[in-house]
Amino acid sequence: MGLFIAQMRKAQINNYRNDLEYKIQLISTSKMDMSSKINDMVALSTDLDPDSPEMKALEKKKERLYQAEKALDNKLQTYQQQLEMINAEEQSVNQQLSQAIQRSYAA
Repeated sequence: MGLFIAQMRKAQINNYRNDLEYKIQLISTSKMDMSSKINDMVALSTDLDPDSPEMKALEKKKERLYQAEKALDNKLQTYQQQLEMINAEEQSVNQQLSQAIQRSYAA
């Protein structure tokens, strides 16, 4: 890989990493918000009769939030795996970049 191509690939990897890190941050923020809502629902449910329609509706909402949180966890795991692959690719590109620089000075 030539020096210019290695530099372009490194820039592309950095952009992709930044995008993944941003997505991970958004998911983490969303999960914190959901956890807060779930905690609020749990606190609210302590005052309700377990057999009341309000309690049943609250339980359904909590279950939907748990499912959404689980989906976010899966997406987060996918992004983290992609980030690991990007880090490995960056190491490879850095090595190729270093070799290209050495070749250019050796010539």
